[in-house]
Amino acid sequence: MSVALQTPAAPVRDRVETPFRRFISEFAESKLALLGLAVFTVIALVAILAPWIAPQNPYDLAVLDIMDGRLEPGARNGADDMTYWLGTDDQGRDMLSAIMYGLRISLAVGAGSALLAAIVGASLGLLAAYVGGRTDSAIMRVVDLQLSFPAILVALMILAFLGKSVMNVVIAIVVVEWAYYARTVRGTALVERRREYIEAAQCLALPTHRILFRHLLPNCLPPLIVIATMQVARAIALEATLSFLGLGVPITEPSLGLLIANGYEYMLSGKYWISFYPGIALLVTIVSINLMGDHLRDVLNPRLKK
Repeated sequence: MSVALQTPAAPVRDRVETPFRRFISEFAESKLALLGLAVFTVIALVAILAPWIAPQNPYDLAVLDIMDGRLEPGARNGADDMTYWLGTDDQGRDMLSAIMYGLRISLAVGAGSALLAAIVGASLGLLAAYVGGRTDSAIMRVVDLQLSFPAILVALMILAFLGKSVMNVVIAIVVVEWAYYARTVRGTALVERRREYIEAAQCLALPTHRILFRHLLPNCLPPLIVIATMQVARAIALEATLSFLGLGVPITEPSLGLLIANGYEYMLSGKYWISFYPGIALLVTIVSINLMGDHLRDVLNPRLKK
């Protein structure tokens, strides 16, 4: 009787759990965070693709007709065979198109100012923690002075001096936000600078800039990423406030805040859609970012997990 030889089954290779996979799995545990990510992704895609998917270019004066101003949502323009699904503003701009283009400016200002503020604040925070002494005291006294004033007041004073433009708005937001990054990074860097890898780098006589940005900064990234996410939402809200007050972006490049301001005077006359729909777009954008940032804080800082 022959005996069939069975080939042993190949061992199942365990899936190696890398830090990135662990981060993804922990982030996916929150349905609200995933919802915020999905909504923000859609908003970002709409903003990026606005020139191709928007029914109208609200910046092109040749296609605007003042006679189409303040039309109700769902109104139709027979001449252009176009339906204004969200109505029009006082200039005859399609509100849906204006919101799409307004999202481009709001997101660009929020992301750009948050990135620049992170670069400035993180650099000064690392320098203060690593050098210490008078350098640390001087930088932190400036941080304390900066944080003692309301952000909106400082931004208004800067824009009153510089004037209205997208770049000036970015500069104003960077000035009022860099201190948050500096204080956060300094607190983390004070702990990291006492660890063995920093002492080893110092014993090897590595340049200071290499120790700061190649060794110390990567270990300060988790809290930096969290605060950057929150500050993007804060920057978008601050830009909208400045534009609503008339000191933000110019009228030729309306953001969501300026669109809200343009329709504010028509609210009492029943033309609610001019301010209402840009306000909803602004609210949804900020809430989606905050949903991601709130859970991101828990994932990157296990001590905060409930």
